[in-house]
Amino acid sequence: MLETSARLLRLLSLLQTHREWSGADLAARLGVSARTVRRDVDRLRELGYPVNAGPGTGGGYRLGAGAELPPLLLDDDEAVAMAVGLRTAAGQGIDGIGESSVRALAKLEQVLPDRLRRRVAALHAFTVPMLHRPGAFGVDPAVLTELAHLCRDAERLRFEYGDRPGSDGGTAAPGSFTRRTVEPYRLVCTERRWYLVAWDLDREDWRTFRVDRITPKPPHGPRFTPRTPPADDLAAYVSRGVSTSAYAVRAVVRLLVPLAEAAERISPSAGVLQAETDGSCLLRTGAATLEVMVIHLMMTGFPFEVLEPAELTDALRTARDRLDAAVARAEGPGRRTGDGADRTPGPRSGSGAG
Repeated sequence: MLETSARLLRLLSLLQTHREWSGADLAARLGVSARTVRRDVDRLRELGYPVNAGPGTGGGYRLGAGAELPPLLLDDDEAVAMAVGLRTAAGQGIDGIGESSVRALAKLEQVLPDRLRRRVAALHAFTVPMLHRPGAFGVDPAVLTELAHLCRDAERLRFEYGDRPGSDGGTAAPGSFTRRTVEPYRLVCTERRWYLVAWDLDREDWRTFRVDRITPKPPHGPRFTPRTPPADDLAAYVSRGVSTSAYAVRAVVRLLVPLAEAAERISPSAGVLQAETDGSCLLRTGAATLEVMVIHLMMTGFPFEVLEPAELTDALRTARDRLDAAVARAEGPGRRTGDGADRTPGPRSGSGAG
């Protein structure tokens, strides 16, 4: 019995590694006769594994998808979660993980029932990855799946949206909600959050919504004909929207470091980077005020040059003068600096000379 059970597991493993096996190949791999292979296949079918056989002497065996999950000790939601997790891991670029994830995903999707395969495929096909990093902002997987289905089926979405003060041009108080009806187009994921790109029927324009603020309110529908998207590169479109366009103050600065180095610290949700030929890069970003913009730029840790707006340079001078004054007060009259000379604070010029 132990030998038979071990052979069944080996047979199941072989069926999961290739799309189709001939009876002769399976018999050779297992060291048994073709008749024993046929009996073992029947045993797998009795256990709930849908093994399909081609007609005739040249027909092969393949593990198919049944009307329900075979006994993998996973319920529907767990199977979808595992498939989505494997897809994510496969694209992370982590040594030793991507290839294994692809193999495991191929085995899992091969036996997923059609209803579950459609859920996984919808979430994958209608999601645009902006950046592959761990630590994605938590959202309800059921909401993600529902939104993906509506994108795939081109069906209108009705939902409540939790606003922040001034978001989307409104003046809603924190914790308030607005009712929205949109034509959903795509989901876009960043390293921290998920966004829905959709045509807002009330505002007659494209809008980007944070998924963690969306509460679907069925029934949805009717179906619609998808519009031309607002951009070919939806990841860049959302990045501009959440990092720049949504803010009152916008700036363009030149970072005096290569693009690859800047991208290690500046995420797509914090700004849009563009490489230059001299080893520097441009950063387009936004903030609520000029003062916040100054802090944002200083926290990057990179040397930079302000290109626009001119008011940002004035805000930098003001910040510099405040810091100089704070250092002077901390040192105090008569205190010595590192070079041994007394430091006496004096007036500063507007040009930044010290």
